Amino acid sequence: MRRLLRVLGLVMMVGGCASHALVPAPQATAIKHREQALAPHAAAIQAAIRQSGRTGALAFVDARDGRLAVLPGETPADAWSRAGASTDRAAAPAVLTFVYRADVPKEPESVSVAALQEQEAQRATLAGLDGELRKLSDALAATRRDTQASLDASRHEQQKALDALTEELAAARKFMLQVAQLGYLNQDMNAENASVLKKAAAASQESSANSAKLAESMRQLSEHLAAQLKDLAARLDAIQNRITNVK
Repeated sequence: MRRLLRVLGLVMMVGGCASHALVPAPQATAIKHREQALAPHAAAIQAAIRQSGRTGALAFVDARDGRLAVLPGETPADAWSRAGASTDRAAAPAVLTFVYRADVPKEPESVSVAALQEQEAQRATLAGLDGELRKLSDALAATRRDTQASLDASRHEQQKALDALTEELAAARKFMLQVAQLGYLNQDMNAENASVLKKAAAASQESSANSAKLAESMRQLSEHLAAQLKDLAARLDAIQNRITNVK
């Protein structure tokens, strides 16, 4: 608190000394009066800052009723924004003082309400743009999800069609292999049948030749037997004649 009083006193001294050289007299007088009005409330200002847990606060004294207004915040813009549309902010003068917490080694700052309002409008604009960008981002994300879902469905259908075509090709290949195997088997059977027929024809020819040979042999044997029987008959006749002659 003593440090704040020294700082406020220094500011007032600097303001008083510099008022003629650096700022117009009415403005210097207003700064001096503002700092003088806040000096008695240093303890209350620091207590409000400590209670809020913030870095500092915008402080001013309402010229209408002399009531102290303390708007805590991390920065002047933060303090103004946190106050919102409160009565304290509505009663604020054109220029405010931002007082830092006693353990923060910074001097009080003078901030115009016009600058704070401009910053607040900029933040609102940025927030609106951020909201629009967020909506746009969400819409793009939704579109991307829908597109991805559509692509996934299309890929799924294409995959199903490819799988069905693959199965049909596999079935056709199996059928063609079976037909080829039947063709090979039929060819082998035809070759075997031809071989059997050829062997049968050869056997038939051989049988015919053997039959002819057998017939010839039987003919020759018959002729030979007939000759022998004829010769035997002749011999029997000769023997009979001899026996007759002997008698």
